[in-house]
Amino acid sequence: MTAVPSLAEFTAAAESLDGVISHTPAELSRALGDVLGSPVVLKLENLQRTGSFKIRGAAYRLAQLTAEERTRGVVAASAGNHAQGVALAAQALGIPATIFMPLGVPVPKLLATRGYGAEVVLEGETVATSLRLAAEFAERTGAVMIHPFDHRDVVIGQGTLGLEIFDDVPDVDTVIMGIGGGGLIAGVAAALKQAAAAAGRTVRVIGVQAENAAAMPLSLDAGRPVEIQTHPTIADGILVARPGDVPFEIVREFVDEVVTVSEDDIARALLVLLEHAKVVVEPAGAVGVAAILAGKVQDTGKTVSILSGGNIDPMLLQRVVAHGLAASGRYATVRIPLPDRPGQLARVSELVAHAGANVLEVLHTRHGHGLQISDMILQLSIETRGPEHTELTLDTLRAAGYEPVVVPD
Repeated sequence: MTAVPSLAEFTAAAESLDGVISHTPAELSRALGDVLGSPVVLKLENLQRTGSFKIRGAAYRLAQLTAEERTRGVVAASAGNHAQGVALAAQALGIPATIFMPLGVPVPKLLATRGYGAEVVLEGETVATSLRLAAEFAERTGAVMIHPFDHRDVVIGQGTLGLEIFDDVPDVDTVIMGIGGGGLIAGVAAALKQAAAAAGRTVRVIGVQAENAAAMPLSLDAGRPVEIQTHPTIADGILVARPGDVPFEIVREFVDEVVTVSEDDIARALLVLLEHAKVVVEPAGAVGVAAILAGKVQDTGKTVSILSGGNIDPMLLQRVVAHGLAASGRYATVRIPLPDRPGQLARVSELVAHAGANVLEVLHTRHGHGLQISDMILQLSIETRGPEHTELTLDTLRAAGYEPVVVPD
């Protein structure tokens, strides 16, 4: 069993990382506070060097390597954030780094990893495949494998974020963050709770997983790490089928609760953060906020939600914003059967405008959908102020004799 890192170890790690990582801002969110009923502070780790918390664990892990290990180089596998953390830390220490990344990795993450000087190998469809290939490379070449979460030094490095939170918000009652393999929450929970205990206080720690990749609740129930069959999720940064052995033992001791959120919850959270906090966060970094908005956490007192990363592909951001608007009832696609006569499009558009909705896109077709030769289908993508306004717009069309149907997202 892995010994829980001590407060002294976390403190020493924080001192060693001074100048390597950034002390990220902590900002009060009135909008989320109104939702939760308690003050909410956002820890903006999306503004960390490389765009995520991963640099903390990677930099500390590499700093502990012996001179002989450094000459052998390091190897890692990642879809992006861990890759960038290892690449930057290796560059700073002059250590050769090879990173295995799956095919289809977001281009910004790929370019950033290469920009930090690492040799990138694109192979395999999933991170699991990349991890296997990286392990084989380490066995073949002698390079040191830098695991993204399942190593004690990585957990200690991530835990420096917990000390930073306690410095920023000494009266914190609850901290909420996402869980993938468990390295972040294990480190933050252990460091934060020990720091709070030394100050005579207690702090709750709540973990959040995407419903489509929720291995931790089942593992906690089983008393051991359990591998699950995951499903696609926009929160790819926490798409992990099995918790790490090292963080799992710490999570069992220090984490108070684990909840799950849906894809709609996550998309809605990104939209709220864009509109109200004016920050760009990747889906995995927004699951804590998603849990707040979805009512998955209550009675938390002064709460810190960690925005753990901001590395999101712009094309994905565009899709997620549209999905978030739909999940919030502010965007809908409406299909309307019409007689194929002149002026129908103009009349429908006038009715939508009269209802105060905004037409974003129009599709006009006479083919498919079982249409007769004298019929057509008008499909409108509309923006509204929310579910009630959407229903008002539909009622306006119905009152004029039309039969609008909302197309599922």
